[in-house]
Amino acid sequence: MTGRRYLFLASALSFLIFVLGNLLVQPRMDGARWDFTEGGLYTVADGTKKSLRSLAEPVELTFVYTRRVGQDYPAIRAYASRVRELLQAYKGVAGSNLQIREIDPAPFSREEDEVIDAGITAIETGGTDPLYFGLIGRNRVDDVRVIPFLSPDSESTLEYDLTRLIVRLDRPDPPVVTVLTSMRGMQGDGRDEGYFILREAAKSFRIQPLPADFVAIPDNTDVLFIAHPPELTDYQLYQIDQYILRQGRALIMIDPASKASAGDGSIFDVGEKFIRSDLARIAEPYGVILSDKAVADVAHALTVTVETEDGRMAEMEQPLFISTPRDLMSNLDVITSDLSRTLNFGASGAFSIELQDGMEFTPMVVTGDNPALIDADRAANNMSPGDVRRAYKTMPGPYILVGRLTGELKTAYPAGKVALELPDDPVLAELALAAAEDDRPHRTVSKSPVDIIWVADADMLDDGFFINMSSNTLFADNAAFVLNALDNLGGGAELVTLRSRAPSLRPMTRVNDMRNDAQRKFQAEEARLTEQLAMAQSRMDELRQRDETGGFFDGDLEADLSPEERAELAAVREEITMIRERLRGIERDFRRDIDRLEAWLKFFNIWGGPILVALMGLIVWRRQNRGAA
Repeated sequence: MTGRRYLFLASALSFLIFVLGNLLVQPRMDGARWDFTEGGLYTVADGTKKSLRSLAEPVELTFVYTRRVGQDYPAIRAYASRVRELLQAYKGVAGSNLQIREIDPAPFSREEDEVIDAGITAIETGGTDPLYFGLIGRNRVDDVRVIPFLSPDSESTLEYDLTRLIVRLDRPDPPVVTVLTSMRGMQGDGRDEGYFILREAAKSFRIQPLPADFVAIPDNTDVLFIAHPPELTDYQLYQIDQYILRQGRALIMIDPASKASAGDGSIFDVGEKFIRSDLARIAEPYGVILSDKAVADVAHALTVTVETEDGRMAEMEQPLFISTPRDLMSNLDVITSDLSRTLNFGASGAFSIELQDGMEFTPMVVTGDNPALIDADRAANNMSPGDVRRAYKTMPGPYILVGRLTGELKTAYPAGKVALELPDDPVLAELALAAAEDDRPHRTVSKSPVDIIWVADADMLDDGFFINMSSNTLFADNAAFVLNALDNLGGGAELVTLRSRAPSLRPMTRVNDMRNDAQRKFQAEEARLTEQLAMAQSRMDELRQRDETGGFFDGDLEADLSPEERAELAAVREEITMIRERLRGIERDFRRDIDRLEAWLKFFNIWGGPILVALMGLIVWRRQNRGAA
């Protein structure tokens, strides 16, 4: 065999082996990857894997994406790739129990009719064709669940949304959450209105409102959610006590100084005008005692926009609004361990614990080491940051803001059943008796170990504490915390770890810090300039009035001033000029630092790779020359 023929056959055989090897390995390596991203953006979470591997029946997901329209929008195009890759990763875990297909609906086609009938939102783009970008899920019994539009703004909850959709198709009957509240934003079933948290909860649970005049807690309740409850009768409190002893699953949010009920600002819904809720008749026998006062924490104060005494708007830290970072949350509790952002509280209370035998209370969120207690009535109303600081008296901390009560619980009513107070109207009395009819025996001890999450604040449910209203984006994990708690109590613990996955978009934190630092300097100088201008204007007005009283003012102010007054005015003008120059200097310095950072980033991104390759080549060349020598 000639060398040329041998080379040809060897090359052909190598190519064949390469192709066949790829065909054989590709199915087995599909979805395999090394994920070096911060937060594991491309790694399927353990909760998702558990859900996918436990699917009882096959589920079909249809990814709807109008590719030709989406190509014109870089954010949509990049997010579509992210969704497509995540779906393939899901397929790799679930195997044959998860079917994935993608459709690109053309105008007036069968595919477009299918996605419209399923409920996918058509987004008008200004062109001739709309953008469809959503997901349709189906199971074997023709249940359909839809994500109408996959918004890039919701990337942090993408994996949770996909897994929740699959879990609900696999287990169609969601847990029932019965909500007892006096807060307007928490009333209703969450389908059309209410706080963001209520609307999100309605996507995963069946929300069942409990009226303020209830006489019994529905038997189908899986989780009892109490959020700043109204004033309850002893009979109603007894019903809550017996439900907890029978079912043992509850999320209870009580508040010594509810700003939502006080209605002291535009971001708060105005509910009934009572400030405190504590459930003391049952909570204190359980050993969970809510403080009489609100808690402030100057070290972890949330920055808010307030109106100053001179009518200007400024950003200031409000110690009554506590923003707890990760290091103040439990890393051992599944509800808080995977939260990545702060939890924000508004005029929260604190818990002191005097437990029954056999009970355990585990803190989940606490304050810093130097909190203060503020009068509840003042805290619930429009108390300025300055007022809070003046009333601030440091107490030894930390205080408990959130905790979990577990164990075998004893009733708060050891004397037995509480009689229902019947209304005077005989018809209403008969209806009340029928609704309250219960032949179950009085329980003195819980049927099984209880699991109750206690939160010393209800205002954290308000959208203003965790949603940027201008951009409609989340900046705190209040919603994730509440939904995690409901999932955990309702038996959906596999979803808890998915809500706080970090988004792929990472902010330029150093640039933001530089901008914020410059802005603080600019605002301080601006305030000083404003004050100096006011003083100068006041002095000029004084001189003008003095001259006008003399009978004539010709507008030539300096001509009528004494030498001392002229020197004073010149000094003020010179100082104003210098301050303005300093303001311009701060802005120049700010831009110079940003431009320098941008130049270095461009240098490393454009030239870093070639320079590294060239250096490696030089090292190899030098070693070869040494070996040859």
